Amino acid sequence: MEPDRQFVTQLLQQWGSGDKDALDRLMPVVYDQLHKLALNCLRSERRDHTLRATALVNEAYLRLVEADVTFQDRVHFCAVSARILRRILVDYARSQNRQKRGGEFDKIPLDDAILVGPHADRGIIELDDAMQRLAAKDRRKSDLIELLFFGGLTYDEAAEALKISPATVHRELTLAKAWLHRELAHGTA
Repeated sequence: MEPDRQFVTQLLQQWGSGDKDALDRLMPVVYDQLHKLALNCLRSERRDHTLRATALVNEAYLRLVEADVTFQDRVHFCAVSARILRRILVDYARSQNRQKRGGEFDKIPLDDAILVGPHADRGIIELDDAMQRLAAKDRRKSDLIELLFFGGLTYDEAAEALKISPATVHRELTLAKAWLHRELAHGTA
């Protein structure tokens, strides 16, 4: 384990044991990583999107502090952070769509929903709905997509987090992406 990873794990464990000062030492260490995750999540949004990476990180920070989770290590922290970032983006997109005038959502392919477009708010909602359906069918595949795309974890880190081999990560990711593509392309409910 790299010293930075070990240091983060130690701080997480100290924080989990009730050391509030550990949180103050932890946040500067993980802030850059959270900011990169936020930028990655927001890169798919339209240019005039009103949610900024810093605001996303701040909201994630507040939710992480309030979360009743004992973090096992840095990978677990990244996994929880990924889930929180995804939830914030989905909640934000849903609130924005509530404010807009009617109309049904267009179905957007997975790559478009993740990468670009003026319909990113709708895409993230449809992707979230599809991810929830995938989780109902196969939680591990859903978790894998979340860790890799929202959490920015490497295949090895995702394998470690899910306690599977990197080869299984590759195989499951291929199946999960195909399933999500079919869901988004055909609008299966």
